[in-house]
Amino acid sequence: MSSDITPPEMSYEGEQKASHPLHKILSWLVTILIPVVLILTSVRLLLLPAFLPLEYHTPGFPVDMYGFTLEDRLYWSRIAQEYLLNKEGISFLGDLRFQDGQLVYNERELKHMVDVKQVVEKALLVWYASLAGLLLLGIWAWWKGWFGDFRLGLSRGGFLTAVLICAIILIVLLSFRIFFVAFHQVFFTEGSWIFNYSDTLIRLFPERFWRDIFIYVGVLSFMGGLALGFGLRSHDR
Repeated sequence: MSSDITPPEMSYEGEQKASHPLHKILSWLVTILIPVVLILTSVRLLLLPAFLPLEYHTPGFPVDMYGFTLEDRLYWSRIAQEYLLNKEGISFLGDLRFQDGQLVYNERELKHMVDVKQVVEKALLVWYASLAGLLLLGIWAWWKGWFGDFRLGLSRGGFLTAVLICAIILIVLLSFRIFFVAFHQVFFTEGSWIFNYSDTLIRLFPERFWRDIFIYVGVLSFMGGLALGFGLRSHDR
């Protein structure tokens, strides 16, 4: 038999060994960007208006002991969600009143919503920058002939995302309150996110709401990670 015929696997490995060192570094940069893109894409999907009715209709979602109906929750939560994504100041929420004239949010809640909006804005900037970075790297890879390394970075990033998400979901399921407190301590001022059960924010967004948010983000990111990991891996081989 002729020794000139090289198995596909050997050919692929040889291609990878011949890759320029810079391309390998950029491939790992792609790997690092993928978890950021997948997780923040999942977060952005949950900021769509369609998520709120889906969540409030989830079986077993706790009722408001202070009297909000499902319609009340949908009405006020949509305004809060809109505030997080628009360019309005805090008066967008601060001027809201119930039918009896009482303010919907107190000063502590309004301050927290300002903080949340800032976190959302920064997260979206990171998302846009990461997407742009991946797009530019992909174009560069296609143009300069190192698209195999780029695909490998995407696949590796998918698997990395799946592993990270498995760990996070496990923590959420086993000790959500510890994770929830740690999350807020990282992104918010100590104690600024603690409210009374009678406060509007807690009535609209109880602990169950946030537990579900983390699970949904995890599931969406995990599925996206596996799709990239296995899909591009099989394509490469």
